Amino acid sequence: MKKTGMAKSDAKKLMGKMVAPGAAGFGNGDAAIVDRREQRKRDQALGLVPFAVKLNADLVKQLQALALERGADINETVAEVLAKGLKA
Repeated sequence: MKKTGMAKSDAKKLMGKMVAPGAAGFGNGDAAIVDRREQRKRDQALGLVPFAVKLNADLVKQLQALALERGADINETVAEVLAKGLKA
């Protein structure tokens, strides 16, 4: 491999590390970040199921504002709103 090819390869590796999830601090090695597999196991233990939905942007903003107001996670807020709506 030529020198320029090696430089391109090194640059691609570096850019991949910068874009990788959890690479916010570039070398911080934050232990609080959980990989996807571990997060999936935690969610399954709690009985959570992934559920993708397309919503109107205004509705999403309202949900985000409500979650921020309550200081809760968006997932918890949506679950609570859905549960209240289904009871009614």
